Amino acid sequence: MRSLGIDVGGTGIKAAPVDLSTGEFHAERLRIPTPSLCTPEILAKTAKEFVEHFHWEGPIGVGFPGVIKGGKVMTAANLDNSWIGVSIDEFLSEATNCDVHTINDADAAGLAEFHLGEGQTHQGVVLLLTIGTGIGSALFHKGKLIPNTELGHLPMRDTIAEKYASRKVKKDLDLSWIDWAPRLQEYLLILERIITPDLIIIGGGASKKFDKFSPEIKLKTPILAARHQQHAGIIGAAFAASKQLL
Repeated sequence: MRSLGIDVGGTGIKAAPVDLSTGEFHAERLRIPTPSLCTPEILAKTAKEFVEHFHWEGPIGVGFPGVIKGGKVMTAANLDNSWIGVSIDEFLSEATNCDVHTINDADAAGLAEFHLGEGQTHQGVVLLLTIGTGIGSALFHKGKLIPNTELGHLPMRDTIAEKYASRKVKKDLDLSWIDWAPRLQEYLLILERIITPDLIIIGGGASKKFDKFSPEIKLKTPILAARHQQHAGIIGAAFAASKQLL
């Protein structure tokens, strides 16, 4: 069975058709830069472009950077406030003429890693963090997703975590990976104290450079790079399209 996965990121919107049994892409991933003002109308247009590009007629899953409850957008911190209150499943289904199911983008990445990646052998408390433009989080307990945790918005240093320890902050401040690592370490220690996870998985763009900063991270909790790296969001969104593993 295949579904089309769409991952809406702060800098790029990516999509590919995914084999749900293996997580493999059945066509080369297509990436479209995220506009500075990503309104519902713009995302609908982009989703339609993906459908036309892949000649797609089946279910579509979307990983969206915000809280999604009952198919409705509750928050959209890194996109545009015009999203708040939009019934996104209905809106994108009408735009694409496909059945669309949307979940939080980090939750999507978590589904991919828990069921086809590094989380497969861990049945305790597993925390995945997507570190890129912001910081997303996906929390699992005994294989069950606890949705919409948004731990990147935890208060930290007179701001919030994603404005202190994201990859975007590293880039904006022109920090090396070694100089950025103490920010991530500080954040992870907070999470370790309040959640006590059995495993932490680092996903998002930072996962590609895991070896450059991981030696500086000192935790009691094991920490791994996401197996699917930046592709996890697409794979997990595809799972969401068929409502598998939710």
